[in-house]
Amino acid sequence: MIPNKKAEDMTSAELASYIDQSVLKPEFTQAEIRRYIQEGIDFKCKTVCINPASIGIARELCASTDTGICAVCDFPFGLGSTESKIAQAEIILRGGGIQDLDVVANYGWIRSGLWDKVGAEIKGLADLCHQYHALLKVIFETDALTLDEVAKATDVACIAKADFVKTSTGFYIGGESKGATPEVVKVMIEAAGNRCKVKGSGGIRTQAQFFELINLGIDRMGIGYKSTPVVLGR
Repeated sequence: MIPNKKAEDMTSAELASYIDQSVLKPEFTQAEIRRYIQEGIDFKCKTVCINPASIGIARELCASTDTGICAVCDFPFGLGSTESKIAQAEIILRGGGIQDLDVVANYGWIRSGLWDKVGAEIKGLADLCHQYHALLKVIFETDALTLDEVAKATDVACIAKADFVKTSTGFYIGGESKGATPEVVKVMIEAAGNRCKVKGSGGIRTQAQFFELINLGIDRMGIGYKSTPVVLGR
């Protein structure tokens, strides 16, 4: 959604409300996970984005704060069966306290044109998330796709009642990793219309990039723990 004022004129709190701070590195120690979740809370980010193994820590630290928990599911490749994705999603959600679930779509299916399978999987996940009053964000790994595939995948996800479509995992290994470029974000925003929101992730490391995407009308961004203070001008 196009904001009512330019990013350059927003307060720090308004800017932070766009951020899901990423705390996803597989090599993180428990102490590092605690540190970077706490930093996301201190910056007043919308959520901290964590792996399922970190949910206990996130619930402890985020309790009684304004920062929510965004958990990833079938991350980062999205190649589990639909049944296993839904089972993992339910395990994550049933303990409570999860505001958002970021699930990786099977982008091999997208590239193969298996739109019925893509849509059915997203619908099953969306129905489950909404039972638990959580938002579903579907990650397409847009660096692996053409712009036409990105637009079609966005349409399919909106029809299946996803709450957000998202560009990237930040862990793409199949080629150049560009992430949330203005070009791909514009395609997603146009294809989504008013049906679902758009989250950009991957490669957002400067305040200029952050501001540009806000002004384009993006709704949320995944920002690495090192980049949050940079984009907020801290």
